[in-house]
This record gives sequence, structure tokens and C-alpha cells, in this order.
Amino acid sequence: MAPTLYSFGLSPYCRSVVLTVRALGLDVDLKTIDLLKQEQLKPEFVAINSQHTVPTLVDGDLVLTESRAICTYLISRYAKDDSLYPKDVITRAKIDGLLYFDCSTLCIRWRAAVHPVMKDGAAKPSEAAMKNLYEALTWLDEKLAQHPDRYLAGTAQPTVADLAIAAWACTYTASNFSLAQYPHVTAWLARCRENLTGFDECEEGAAQYAEMLNAIIKSRA
Repeated sequence: MAPTLYSFGLSPYCRSVVLTVRALGLDVDLKTIDLLKQEQLKPEFVAINSQHTVPTLVDGDLVLTESRAICTYLISRYAKDDSLYPKDVITRAKIDGLLYFDCSTLCIRWRAAVHPVMKDGAAKPSEAAMKNLYEALTWLDEKLAQHPDRYLAGTAQPTVADLAIAAWACTYTASNFSLAQYPHVTAWLARCRENLTGFDECEEGAAQYAEMLNAIIKSRA
């Protein structure tokens, strides 16, 4: 039986998992949970995931609820080779470090900038929050500058770190947060756009996310 993935296309977390599914060519039962309609609070979904978050993966008796854990699990179980998550200890350590950087820095700083607008009634992101976000993007640019023309972990081919972070980076650009001052990030994202299977689908979800965010900002101007 194919794994079941509960997802929402506007969510960068969900889009990183869908990118992983597309990279693997994996057959999954993709079920949409519309957060805007609060479908995550329906009893039948809460019974699966009491945190009522997406993405959620059900694969046999296994239930996983964190996007990066889902991505690495799917690769470890279903990939035909280890290119997306190499077994080499050094390379894997670099990838894990990037996934933690994504989780603990990039995502946190994006949320600090955007969530006050989306959820708390702010008219726009604060200058302090934007400064912190741009600082994190500077760090990302510096990481990529260490190996131009390659991917985040210094590999010739994309890895799961690229899938996770690219889902967020295209969200930035769709939401009119310019990456022009980060030339290595911009060039890397172009490589992702050209080489990641399903990236057009990811960008479509990012555009829908941006449309929602921009509508909220305009309503409070």
C-alpha cells in the first residue's frame, strides 16, 4: 500500500516533502488538508496526528509529523541510491547541519517576520525581524559561496537539504522579498528551478502563499 501524505500546497514545509516525493518518483496517496478552512482540526485528522499539523505521513504503522524527518525517512526507505542523502559520514553531517540551520534559523526568522502580519494584525514585518532574516540569508549566501556552481552541501547533485531550503527560498521570492543582494542564493535557486523535479509545482504553491500574504498586507495598509 502506498504511503499517505497529508499536505497543504501553500505550506513550505509540505512543499519540501512533495519535492522529495517527486525526486523519488514515489507513488503516494496525497490528501489535502486545507489549513485556511481549519480542516486540520477535524476529529478524523486529529485522531491521526494530535498536533494537527501538516505535513503528516502515514506509512503502514508509522506516523511522522515533521517535514525534515519525513523527507529523510522517505529517501532512506525508498530511494534507489543515496544521492539525495549520501551515506558518507562527512557529507551526511553537512546535510544534517543544513537541515538544522533551516529549522532553527531560516524558518524561525521567516516566521518572526511574517507571522505577526498573518496572525497578529501587524501592518508589515518589523524592521528588526527583517534585519534578522536578511542576516540569515547572508549566512546562506556565504555557505554557497564556498562552492559556486554546486549545491548546498558542496555536492554536484541536489540533496535533501536543497529540497528543504529551496521550498522556503522560492516562498521568499514569490512574496517579493528580494534575493538580489544574495548572488549565490539566486544562482543556486536557479539551478534548483532547472534541475529539481516538481519545482514548478512548488513555485505554484509559493505563489498562492504569496497571494494570501500580500492580500493581508494590503488590507492593513
